[in-house]
Amino acid sequence: MKKFKFISYFTFAIVGLLTTALVSCEREFSEDITLATFPTIPEVFTDNPVNLTDEFFISFDPADGANVNGFDTDNDAYRGTQAIKIDVPAPNDPDGGFIGGIFLDRGEGRNLTEYTALTFWAKGSTTASVGLFGFGTDFIADKYAVSLNEITLSTAWRKYIIPMPDPSKLVQEKGMFIFSAGTESTGDLGYSIWIDEIRFEKLNTFAQARTSILGGEDVTRQVYNGELVVDGVQQTVNLGDGSELVVNIASGYLDFHTSDPTVVQIDAQGKIMVVAEGTATITASLNGVEATGSLIVESKGEFIPAPTPTQDAANVISIYSDEYTNVNIDFYNGFWQPYQTTTSADIEVNGDNILGYENFNFVGHQFSDPTVDATSMTHLHMDILIPGALPSNAKFIVTIKDFGANGADGGGDDKTQKVTLLSSQLKGDAWTTIDIPLTLSQRSKVGQFIFENGGSAVTNLYMDNVYFYKQ
Repeated sequence: MKKFKFISYFTFAIVGLLTTALVSCEREFSEDITLATFPTIPEVFTDNPVNLTDEFFISFDPADGANVNGFDTDNDAYRGTQAIKIDVPAPNDPDGGFIGGIFLDRGEGRNLTEYTALTFWAKGSTTASVGLFGFGTDFIADKYAVSLNEITLSTAWRKYIIPMPDPSKLVQEKGMFIFSAGTESTGDLGYSIWIDEIRFEKLNTFAQARTSILGGEDVTRQVYNGELVVDGVQQTVNLGDGSELVVNIASGYLDFHTSDPTVVQIDAQGKIMVVAEGTATITASLNGVEATGSLIVESKGEFIPAPTPTQDAANVISIYSDEYTNVNIDFYNGFWQPYQTTTSADIEVNGDNILGYENFNFVGHQFSDPTVDATSMTHLHMDILIPGALPSNAKFIVTIKDFGANGADGGGDDKTQKVTLLSSQLKGDAWTTIDIPLTLSQRSKVGQFIFENGGSAVTNLYMDNVYFYKQ
């Protein structure tokens, strides 16, 4: 079962996009009809929010650790009388260990087609690296999101520029600004950020824009029929002074192409669907210019779900399954840096949610709030599917970790049980059902599973029905 996260602090109704309406209309418009236009106001914040309500700032969800208390204004402005002040919390702050959110146009949206960049001035109370700044995120579709990542702030005001990949797309944009900041660069010490003079501008200094998908690499991916997302979309822009800037952009800016529409289909909104067994190559372009990188799709056809669990729910503690009620989960992929390469590629097949992992070397499931009392349980169950032929050196290592009396990971009293499955115990292109007898003498505060490939060639993996049970 997939874990869904609510990334906004508030809930919004989905609104139709003007571009969708235009694409879906099959008749030509009369020359006498004037299409609806939206405000072209460039300013977002200059002393005060411009053409925005007092509730323009929408925080990331506190349930995901976002701190909603550190956003304010201050008279230490770059220009005028007020700037935005953001107090970045320490990771152990009881109100949340990071801060971030969006500036939302709560009205009809803005027409930004005459501008070429978002600009703003910023500084920090200390030198720090901010996770991201950008625009185009509205907590609805985020179709035209753009972000500049890991931006270094100094203690002096500096102007920052985020180019627009294709302004013609932004006929009704609501996502005026986004930021996210933590303390990774300051040794977990909190600090402050000031931001001022946020506006869209028409700059003519950009040149030699280059777009890439999948990091500019030609990637082969074995998949099953269903929706497909092409990630790693970036644009590199020459700023005119010899320097280059790389921004991450939403795939909605691109036109995607398929070499075989009987295998992979792409609709007018850029939605990519794998529809049949076979091979097809996906490429992309922006404003008619080909992007570097491609995705070779090797479809294996229809996905066969994992076996349906048969254990009585009364005898189960479920970590991940649509058949049972799951315990509270911290994460199904902790993205432990710097050594982890595993990325998530979860799928849904006929209402059944399945965990997917690509570039798999190791990954963790954590459930620490609260931990799980598995004292009465006898086994850990899971189903895994390794796509394609099984590598001869295949390994799948499972570690079960109890956090000990203090209930904290790494608190000095942790206990683990590790089980290694070899190729003779695994299957290729089919589900392997794993039932591990629990031998942990201490398992009243189990809080984590770690899965590893042991350096083998098992690099793609699907997983479902992870649960404890008692016989």
